[in-house]
Amino acid sequence: MTSSRSAIAPRERVIVALDLPSVASAEKLVGQLGDSIAFYKIGYQLGYAGGLSFAQDLIKSGKKVFFDLKLHDIGNTVNKGVESIVNSGATFLTVHAYPQTMKAALDASRGSSLKILAVTILTSYNDRDVTEAGYGGTARDQVKRKSEQACALGIDGIVCSAEESEMLRPIVGPDRLLVTPGIRPAGADTGDQKRIMTPAAAVRAGSDYLVVGRPITGVADPKAAADAIVQEVAQAAK
Repeated sequence: MTSSRSAIAPRERVIVALDLPSVASAEKLVGQLGDSIAFYKIGYQLGYAGGLSFAQDLIKSGKKVFFDLKLHDIGNTVNKGVESIVNSGATFLTVHAYPQTMKAALDASRGSSLKILAVTILTSYNDRDVTEAGYGGTARDQVKRKSEQACALGIDGIVCSAEESEMLRPIVGPDRLLVTPGIRPAGADTGDQKRIMTPAAAVRAGSDYLVVGRPITGVADPKAAADAIVQEVAQAAK
């Protein structure tokens, strides 16, 4: 572990994905998790159901917020959108790893505490999906290429499969962030994810932050599940 990564508290390294249908359901889950989790991701589902406003409540209560909006549009539109996110107090924001999009987002976030994360290849994609999308090479090839472009532009971090963390750490360097969805504890249902890894394995591979959804949000005792994952991260980080 590098000094910058080991300085992150284990409960902050686990980001719970609030992929829920309403603010009420999100509030209930956050209440159940209490102090076990300090970081939450808000994506399309909750974002379009009042989650952008709910994020302000989370931030005011001392939680961190990751807006997983995967922005991708003409440069001016991305730039103005990111300016609005900067004012929200969020910690992370995702954009798709296209050079023009990343540059516009970085220009808008400059001087703020907002970290821009580039989404390379979605963790629900395998090599066949990548080919069908019109890319040459494997999913791993595209992740590497897009990450190199992102780093050249000065991106704050990369969103990738934990399977790719070990490959990417030498490329991105010791201080640039690697944020990995597709985290599944041993024995958990993989769902629609195709490139997955356990929490401990992801940390050992070089991931800084782990995004966990259904293994916490879809179980009878989410706090117990979250505590177990945080403990697994803490042990792996030693």
